[in-house]
Amino acid sequence: MAANLTTIPLLTPYKMGNFNLSHRVVLAPLTRNRSYNNVPQPHAILYYSQRTSNGGFLIAEATGVSNTAQGYPETPGIWTKEQVEAWKPIVEAVHDKGGIFFCQIWHVGRASSYAFQPNGQAPISCTDKGVTPGLDGMDWSPPRRLRTNEIPSIVNDFRLAARNAIEAGFDGVEIHGANGYLLDQFMKDKVNDRTDNYGGSLENRCRFPLEIVEAVTNEIGADRVGMRLSPYANYMEASDSNPEALGIYMANAVTKFGILYLHVIEPRMIKINDKYETPHSLLPMRKAFKGTFIAAGGYNKEDGNKAIADNYSDLVAFGRLFLANPDLPRRFQLNAPLNKYNRNTFYIPDPVIGYTDYPFLEDSS
Repeated sequence: MAANLTTIPLLTPYKMGNFNLSHRVVLAPLTRNRSYNNVPQPHAILYYSQRTSNGGFLIAEATGVSNTAQGYPETPGIWTKEQVEAWKPIVEAVHDKGGIFFCQIWHVGRASSYAFQPNGQAPISCTDKGVTPGLDGMDWSPPRRLRTNEIPSIVNDFRLAARNAIEAGFDGVEIHGANGYLLDQFMKDKVNDRTDNYGGSLENRCRFPLEIVEAVTNEIGADRVGMRLSPYANYMEASDSNPEALGIYMANAVTKFGILYLHVIEPRMIKINDKYETPHSLLPMRKAFKGTFIAAGGYNKEDGNKAIADNYSDLVAFGRLFLANPDLPRRFQLNAPLNKYNRNTFYIPDPVIGYTDYPFLEDSS
């Protein structure tokens, strides 16, 4: 009996701005490659509603802001009327079950190839240095360096995508500034080799992402805006010589705009003297940012509970575990075993297999 009275930190309520969350287990944004022709499909209604609990917070998969934003097969967009209409029943299904739903808005930048670009043109970036072809098994094409006078139109694409997300019914948006995509390419000194106002100093490299934050908050309100960052990561060969300085600078800068949350990917563990350790911590960013802090990156139940109990983070985002366990918060509550995820079906276009066919507790018992 006593065990039931022990509070599970991940399952305690939390007030995120105007949203009352019943627990702190967040569905991380997960690319699933099942939005044919960049249009969200009806099978996503079931997928997201399966993972919704009353008062739960979900972040939709990365969603392109324009026809130059794509770099992978069958990923959704939110720049056309058809896409906005297709998102509406998906958002409605999440709301019907009491969930809070944000759309992650995204531009891949140079993490693309001619095949995904309009008229087979070059992908755009802060640079004309490409991702090494063959990395992650993809055929990346050399990018075209954006001219200074083109940057405002990309900022505007994010603004319009945010407006479209609200029209589709989403509660807010998460600006994707992580994982080696366009905003991250500008921020990281190993990629950004510009000599204009958008390159060189830390302040200049962060200018474009912060112009997007400003435009989006002005459009839909800061209380509906989150941002994802990965200063410590080197996805898509986007790394920085001083990730801590970058992370703290951005945490302070977005605090000034009053955004709702900051969602940050944990530094990778590395092997030091035969022992795995994390040489960096998100704590300095956590302390600098004045809104809700979400940590992500390989968390399990124990790590997540510790992060909340230690006040290291307010919420924890779960990706693969939530993908494979639609009732993840309930399984945490009951200390139930978890379904194993199948990596081979993460990115296939099948509308059911590896998508909506992971069993709930009562199905598997």
